[in-house]
Amino acid sequence: MGAALSKLAQWSAANYGAATLEISPLNEAILKEIIMFVESFIYKYPKEAKFVFVEPLEWKTSLAPSAFESGYIVSETTAKSEEVDKNGQPLLFLSIPQIKIRSFGQLSHFLFIAKDANLKEAQACIEANRDPVAKILGPDYNATKGDPISLNILDKITEDDDPESEAKMRIAMLLQELDLHLLNHSLKHISLEIRLNPVTFTRDIDLLKRYSGKGEETVLESIEYTSEYEFSNGCRAPPWRQIYGEICYVMVKPHDVETLCITCCVEGVFLNGGKTEEEGEIDYERKGEIYKDLVTFLKEKSAKFSENISKQAISFKEEEEEEVGELKEVDQVNKEEQKEEEATYTKAISKSDKKPREKSQINFGTSQMAKRLEPSLNWKATVDYKDRKITGRDIHSEEKVGGRLEKSRPSISVGRLRKSVEKIEAIISESSSDTEEDEEPTDHRQEANADLPSEYWQIQKLVKYLKGGNQTATVIALCSMKDFNLAQETCQLAIRDVGGLEVLINLLDTDEVKCKIGSLKILKEISQNSQIRRSIVDLGGLPIMVNILDSPHKRLKCLAAETIANVAKFRRARRVVRQHGGITKLVTLLDCAQNSTEPAQSSLYEARDVEVARCGALALWSCSKSYANKEAIRRAGGIPLLARLLKTSHENMLIPVVGTLQECASEENYRAAIKAERIIENLVKNLNSENEQLQEHCAMAIYQCAEDEETRDLVRLHGGLKPLATLLNNTDNKERLAAVTGAIWKCSISKENVTKFREYRAIETLVGLLTDQPEEVLVNVVGALGECCQEHENRVIVRKCGGIQPLVNLLVGINQALLVNVTKAVGACALEPESMTIIDRLDGVRLLWSLLKNPHPDVKASAAWALCPCIQNAKDAGEMVRSFVGGLELVVNLLKSDNKEVLASVCAAITNIAKDQENLAVITDHGVVPLLSKLANTNNDKLRRHLAEAVSRCCMWGRNRVAFGEHKAVAPLVRYLKSNDTNVHRATAQALYQLSEDADNCITMHENGAVKLLLAMVGSPDQELQEAAAGCISNIRRLALATEKARYT
Repeated sequence: MGAALSKLAQWSAANYGAATLEISPLNEAILKEIIMFVESFIYKYPKEAKFVFVEPLEWKTSLAPSAFESGYIVSETTAKSEEVDKNGQPLLFLSIPQIKIRSFGQLSHFLFIAKDANLKEAQACIEANRDPVAKILGPDYNATKGDPISLNILDKITEDDDPESEAKMRIAMLLQELDLHLLNHSLKHISLEIRLNPVTFTRDIDLLKRYSGKGEETVLESIEYTSEYEFSNGCRAPPWRQIYGEICYVMVKPHDVETLCITCCVEGVFLNGGKTEEEGEIDYERKGEIYKDLVTFLKEKSAKFSENISKQAISFKEEEEEEVGELKEVDQVNKEEQKEEEATYTKAISKSDKKPREKSQINFGTSQMAKRLEPSLNWKATVDYKDRKITGRDIHSEEKVGGRLEKSRPSISVGRLRKSVEKIEAIISESSSDTEEDEEPTDHRQEANADLPSEYWQIQKLVKYLKGGNQTATVIALCSMKDFNLAQETCQLAIRDVGGLEVLINLLDTDEVKCKIGSLKILKEISQNSQIRRSIVDLGGLPIMVNILDSPHKRLKCLAAETIANVAKFRRARRVVRQHGGITKLVTLLDCAQNSTEPAQSSLYEARDVEVARCGALALWSCSKSYANKEAIRRAGGIPLLARLLKTSHENMLIPVVGTLQECASEENYRAAIKAERIIENLVKNLNSENEQLQEHCAMAIYQCAEDEETRDLVRLHGGLKPLATLLNNTDNKERLAAVTGAIWKCSISKENVTKFREYRAIETLVGLLTDQPEEVLVNVVGALGECCQEHENRVIVRKCGGIQPLVNLLVGINQALLVNVTKAVGACALEPESMTIIDRLDGVRLLWSLLKNPHPDVKASAAWALCPCIQNAKDAGEMVRSFVGGLELVVNLLKSDNKEVLASVCAAITNIAKDQENLAVITDHGVVPLLSKLANTNNDKLRRHLAEAVSRCCMWGRNRVAFGEHKAVAPLVRYLKSNDTNVHRATAQALYQLSEDADNCITMHENGAVKLLLAMVGSPDQELQEAAAGCISNIRRLALATEKARYT
């Protein structure tokens, strides 16, 4: 924790001791992670939570003593915990405004009490205790000394005989784990952070100015800078604000809202305090969220802007197309330069010529790295290449000539170049389904004075023979080079450094088959290196290899396909293969055995055909990691050919074939084709193979395909469930285990398959895999148990096998997919009263409740669904719910979410919570009625059903019936009766029946045509729906009769 706070947290520029944490997304992310760690500490590590800190953590708090309830002794100005240390001192002591806390248990309780203010309190605590580790464990563990905590722990193991030293050691290890987690989390956060610059904002503001002015069709009335003075770095913010990353300030007047004063900074755009009336100075303080750009901000703030900007989309698109056209002109100029430079480069092979060029390449790579914006009065107008994502991708030709861009046309603005490149990169990223090797690796060059092995210099001599020798000398040089250990990186880079790659690729363009074979054999070996792969693509080697696929020589085709398989491990390479027609040619190789023109008398020809098809499948496997290539394979007729090859007995062939199918099965079109080609039968058959890699890929393909119900049935009908259950017992190969458990999870969605798994005793095996497994396996195991536990018999098996405790233990993890699955499994187990008792005893309900604070909507929704059976089956549900400090308020506040699944699950939870009158009173005080009413205008049937049930329950307290009417919830509920879902009808009729107890609501129902819709439902076979519909009509009719009677009397 100390290293993360000192190295990555962003502190203000104040003197040490008075510094504060900056208001930034990174700091907020770090604080949230620390809060999650502390809040869960008391449940995950109950023994360590009682450890008394060496010194208390002390800071100024905004909480009043009245916020502390049971477990605390409270007066007007003080509050102290009943829990004390061995000297009788309280572990928490508040004396307004100063608070002292001396254990993790009290720290965890304090954050629960702080509720929504916990982020503010965590910030105050960190600011007041710059090295919390030293205060918790003592000065020997001071993180600011620079010594790792682990070294201090090792010292203490031998030095300390103190009985508390073991607990202290465990806490030190936990804090070190948190520190590493914070560092990793922060680095991920920083890598995803958008860093904007003056050029970006200048371009956007100029563009918006063109479409601003008077008139209804303009996007804005006006947009102006607050200052016309521009510094040499492009910023308009004063230098003392530039240190905070601020670039400029603009005054924007939309058509439908007041004038907005906006700050544009490297992190995005936000609303500031505006200009003061007296002095006209800007109040720089942030007043809202940070948005990624100006257009997104204005769309959020102005409905008129959002409407008009969508009308102007065509004009904006035309400008973008114009910019892309200009970008193409730049590319054409750069290509011409590249050809000239390459011609010069092939002549220059001496070290003296090569050394300065290599230096310039390295300098180019480092000098263009994006740096944090620094304030200066004399900035240079440089281009931030990392932000534009050009380095190593779209300007490789410039890299080769020392990173020079001087011949680019000055008439094309940097802003337009950036926009066009970003648009192209966005298209590229959309067409790829994986992230393998997406980042450009560091270009390692051998230093001239490095201690290199003799092979390095010998290979360089051979390359010279390749360049200058005749055909015979070339073949001999290739054979000699092949004798070296080309799997060794030194040998690989030796070939590249002396220009050997260019020669090898040029040899592929000759008519000599022997030279081509020799060159491809070497390229196949050295292309295992990621740097070599990228160099091959930069030098235009892939299109030549694609052309070789048309050769009549089968050996050549095999080598070319295998080399393509090695090279196509990153997006750009896969795109090049597709653009040059490589996918169609590779698919044709799969049909090689069918179209062979060789004599049929020898089995040698058949073996060659099989090898050609295997190499083609291998290359398609690499290429199939992008969506566009998957579509190209399908359109080229690859699925029937892969299906035919799947029937072969050659394991070397089967692995790439199944691997390709596994990659492609993530797309729905492929899954339909796989069913049509009867591929599932062969996948199941190969599960019984002895080859572990083949088993893994078959299981993974089944996992991808089993999203479809028909496929799940086919797996069962072809006997695939038993081998899957058997493979669960082999836990040494974790990759295969992850694939097998994934297939079982998806197959378990069908009840018939669950019955089979119970027969094969797979459920007991799955419970045994809940511990000591990697997260990829746990996600699938828990997902499978969640599906199996939908049946009573399986819930009993899980309980009897001791599966409840490991499931509850997994509720404290941070993996989103795992949390979604484990909450579902725990919720399913809670349907059984005996299991619910165990869950309650293990504090599982509290852990589920704490997951409602999780930032991921899927986790929140799954946790809320799981809470429903827990509340239904708990012995004293009402008291249990009230025991969670701030729990009811948290649930009610979740009704403000934008996620439909979260809203539906929370409504279902409220329905169960509201069964207890005291809890219903509390959530009413927290404003549940207006929030439910606000959700009434929805077309989502799932949300409608649970919302109507919640309304029905909430009507049973005080004047809630009247309040629903006042908040306009009745008329939208009537429209629910037009839904096609019977469950919605039942819930709505029950809600309307409760609401009809109020006369004004009856009038609203009548006016909206409820009577006619309810009359049709009185004849429903659903008894509950009948009774509710009849009761509602009765109340409406009773009111009408009373009104009529009053009129005549």
